[in-house]
Amino acid sequence: MGPIRMLLIGAPGSEFRRAAELAQSAGAEVTMADAPAPALDTLRAQGADLVMIDVLEDVVSFLGDLRRERFVVPVLACGISAPAERAVAAIRAGARDYVPLPPQRELIAAAIASVVERQAQVRIGDHPVLEHAMALAAAVAPSSAPVLVTGGKGSGKEMMAREIHRLSGRPEPIVTVECAGVAADVLESELFGHEEGAFPGAAARRVGRLESARGGTILLREVGALAPATQARLLAALIEKRFRRLGGDEEVPFAARLIVSTSLDLEEAVATGTFREDLLVRLGLARIEVPALAEHGDDIAALADHFIEQFAQADGLPARPLSDGAIAVLRAYGWPGNIRELRECIHRASLLAHGAKIEAEDLTRADGSPLEALVSLPAADGRIEVDSLIGRTVEEVERELILGTLERCHGNRTSASSILGISVRTMRNKLRTFIEGGIAVPPAA
Repeated sequence: MGPIRMLLIGAPGSEFRRAAELAQSAGAEVTMADAPAPALDTLRAQGADLVMIDVLEDVVSFLGDLRRERFVVPVLACGISAPAERAVAAIRAGARDYVPLPPQRELIAAAIASVVERQAQVRIGDHPVLEHAMALAAAVAPSSAPVLVTGGKGSGKEMMAREIHRLSGRPEPIVTVECAGVAADVLESELFGHEEGAFPGAAARRVGRLESARGGTILLREVGALAPATQARLLAALIEKRFRRLGGDEEVPFAARLIVSTSLDLEEAVATGTFREDLLVRLGLARIEVPALAEHGDDIAALADHFIEQFAQADGLPARPLSDGAIAVLRAYGWPGNIRELRECIHRASLLAHGAKIEAEDLTRADGSPLEALVSLPAADGRIEVDSLIGRTVEEVERELILGTLERCHGNRTSASSILGISVRTMRNKLRTFIEGGIAVPPAA
């Protein structure tokens, strides 16, 4: 993973120099601008992952310029004994937070950590079920072919993309773009850039992510969220190996390696007309499916230990080991949110546990409900209880197993299918049969 690009905006001074030094010591690549106007030029030319601006500057106008020019970048306001109304105005205008100066090492590090958290590589395990996916990653990495990475939410798709980039040997950092939850016009400008006057508010040329990635790798997260017009532009860029900035005539080479990820069933999206079939064909030249956490459950304890060490170091907490009871609960839970949910669960337990170990009762979901109340632990002799199954048909048992697993996975079809060892298509067919028979089915997550 390349360094985080941080842009500091404000009059040169000792406190700003100190902030730059602290950011660099935390692993950031720092650029400084003495006013918003040259800062905008820097953003148009090379972008940034994080902006910090002095509240003595016109922060409200600067944030308005960012919106008009369709920049998607977190902004922190900062200041030395700044009037409270300026800090409040900056937050109300869209700044993510206020950082007082003189800078504190912990606050600067936390700001950078918040940006890199989703980019941090985490291992997803060593279970044999992962061997096929990892072998595919190693095989396709040296090529320039697009790669489609699929899997449930939180399963480790971004980690897989970063592993492909690492194995490719490309020296440039990977550039990540989130496609979901971003307005179509903003995302199109983010990807392709724009020329001055391309739309109201486009005050100058802006270099898009496809261009700034150059000979590196660009990852489009949740590619299924792309609007139809953006899908068409992306397909044309893949075919022609070039594109035009919005409002421009100059052809820009498309020299980046493209990886896209999705938790959606793109074949189903094609069938419903929300995703282009020709684009899916191009993107799916190399396809890697990251298995759900439930499919490599033997890795859960090792992953949990990894997160415990990670949070102990980050939060200054003791690295409490897991008790045997806690491990049993972790292995029995369905993990519809995959690795991301496990990570959040361990973080809560690390913060809230008071004993020498993390116990089963310390493990909770985001809503505070205990995990152990949601699982059925195996009998002491390891055998499945079958008394309640005698006298029932296989069809009845199968139906209850599918619906029970789906309910445990909170409606997540992908996770439930993985746990049951069936395809998502088979799951859909089974559920359709249940619905036609008048049986209630949990809503899709």
